Amino acid sequence: MSSVPASGFDRRLFLTSLLGVTAAAAGLSGCAGSSAAADSEGASSAPLADRVPAGTSLKIASYLGTQQLQFKLARLPALPFTVSSWVNIGAGPDVINAFRAKSLDLANNAGIPPIQAHFQGYDAKVVAIGITRKPNYLFATSPGSDIRTVADFRGKKLAFSQGQAQGVVLLRALKQAGLKDDDVRLVPLTSNQFLTALQSGQVDIAPLANSQAPAYLKQYGPKGARTIATDVVDLLNLLWAPQSVLNDSAKAAAIAAYIPQWAKGQVWQYENPDVWNEEFYVKTQNLTPDQAKSISALANKPLFPPSWDEAIKWEQETADLLAQGGFVKKFDVSPLFDHRFEGIAAKAVPAEYRR
Repeated sequence: MSSVPASGFDRRLFLTSLLGVTAAAAGLSGCAGSSAAADSEGASSAPLADRVPAGTSLKIASYLGTQQLQFKLARLPALPFTVSSWVNIGAGPDVINAFRAKSLDLANNAGIPPIQAHFQGYDAKVVAIGITRKPNYLFATSPGSDIRTVADFRGKKLAFSQGQAQGVVLLRALKQAGLKDDDVRLVPLTSNQFLTALQSGQVDIAPLANSQAPAYLKQYGPKGARTIATDVVDLLNLLWAPQSVLNDSAKAAAIAAYIPQWAKGQVWQYENPDVWNEEFYVKTQNLTPDQAKSISALANKPLFPPSWDEAIKWEQETADLLAQGGFVKKFDVSPLFDHRFEGIAAKAVPAEYRR
């Protein structure tokens, strides 16, 4: 594949730019997680401690405050450690930057950010797995577009975020439709830029989360914007942490204590959609009750598998797909998973939420 594909998307330039932004944001000084090999030295394989030592604290990602709200509404027990900060952060590239800057210890993302972190030479590990069976994303068209199927994406400008779930959903949808990434024009953006790019016509298509679609269609549907649903699933909903954090036995124990709460909070949200719709979507996101219900109707039943085999297989397929497109180098994803934590989430929920 040529260095500048027909799509006009120079992968080397994009990746170099992305890595440069990451390094700058992290304020790399030669000691801040410069390589996976360096961070792996002394990686802990010791059994997890049964108790969290007094004085332990974690900095945990909670995009839009969802974790705190879940825990509060579900009336879950107090965590046996201090959360020194709930960081309002969600996008994979931002999480990686925060990990490097040591301003974040634990994050909730999809499967692609750990792959991207590995490609950038930063060592972090998956510590909990949730499985997603229904699509969380759909494709939105710019106002006035005549695009109606994924096959119509040929030759169009598509918003593409390599380090986020939206990116792999797009690549998998193209593959399913028999299109190569060189058949389209990939426009490198981060997900928080997608809506603006759609509205301005910078892109013809962007993958949006189900929760974003109602508001977008309300505003731009009358102007010809539409959504295109597919059966492409972004399988993984995971927790991950820097290897340097996991090497700290106290913090590793705190993460192990957090995982059950994380799983129980999602189960509570799924079982109480009316309360969640009102308290989160209506009160904090300013959606109408009908819009909130339309989002909850698409919600995935939380599933926390006792075994990570399916997750690892899917992660390998994703890494291979990215490698085929020249976005990362081919590698074995197995080391991305810290199996000391395998099964913790599953044990915390009823059997119906394990498979």
